[in-house]
Amino acid sequence: MSDIWPTQIRLHKDKRTLTVSFDNHESYDFPAEFLRVTSPSAEVQGHGQDQKKTVGGKKDVEIMQIDPVGNYAVRLVFTDLHDTGYYTWDYFLEHGRGYDEIWQGYLAELEEKGLTRD
Repeated sequence: MSDIWPTQIRLHKDKRTLTVSFDNHESYDFPAEFLRVTSPSAEVQGHGQDQKKTVGGKKDVEIMQIDPVGNYAVRLVFTDLHDTGYYTWDYFLEHGRGYDEIWQGYLAELEEKGLTRD
C-alpha cells in the first residue's frame, strides 16, 4: 500500500465526476462510467485475469453514494445499483496515473466484443 493519502474526495454536482486529491499534490477527475466499468469488484474483475468481464452500456451511470471503508477505501454506489467494489487509495492513484491507457484499452475491448458504451 502507498504512503500517499487522499486529502479530498469530491463528487461533482452532476454526480458523473469524482475528484480525488492526494497529499503529494496529485489530483484526478474520474468519470463515473470509468469507475463503474473498472470496478475492483469480483463482478467485474472476476477471480483471475481470465475471468475479467467487459461491461458495456454504462455511459449514463452516475454515483449515488460514497461510503468510507475503514481508512483505506471507499465503496461507491452507482445508479445501476452496483455497489460491491472497494476503491482503495492505491486504486485511485494507479487508475489516475494510467487513466488514458486504461480507458483506451476498455474502448478497444468494447469494440472487440461488439459492445457499446450506450
